[in-house]
Amino acid sequence: MRTVIPTDEQKKLAHKLAKQMGSIRNSITRGEGNAAGFLGEIVVSDLLGIDRESTKDYDMVMPDGRTIDVKTKRTTVIPKKYYDCSIASTSTHQNCDYYVFTRCMKDGTIYILGDCGKDDYFNRARFLKKGEQDGDNGYVVRADCYNLPISELTNELSLL
Repeated sequence: MRTVIPTDEQKKLAHKLAKQMGSIRNSITRGEGNAAGFLGEIVVSDLLGIDRESTKDYDMVMPDGRTIDVKTKRTTVIPKKYYDCSIASTSTHQNCDYYVFTRCMKDGTIYILGDCGKDDYFNRARFLKKGEQDGDNGYVVRADCYNLPISELTNELSLL
């Protein structure tokens, strides 16, 4: 896991983009997490030195043409290796090559958890239905989703 303290400029851009976007279709939190999501994208694109493109399928394209979608969850605690990375069933249509998973604290601190190829992720992730309890942690999922523990991310993109 890599911890990144975003710059004020990165935070301002994330809030500006979130305000412009408003609530998006199929958003589990009805747009409340947009600023965190944009901040995750901005931090990852800056670390990789590539521009954000933010299409419905991916957030950026690497120089070799591979595409990346960044998945960010808001958090109040430092993530542990056994915590899960999630992809909602409504996002399985996305045409990307990799997912990068991040967590965002209220103060904007970003934890880069790692990455995983799309096909590999879905081959190994477990499916949970809306309303189902996730393991023994007591969390009840808000939407059908696929979960994979942080410890099982492959980290092929060398962000850590």
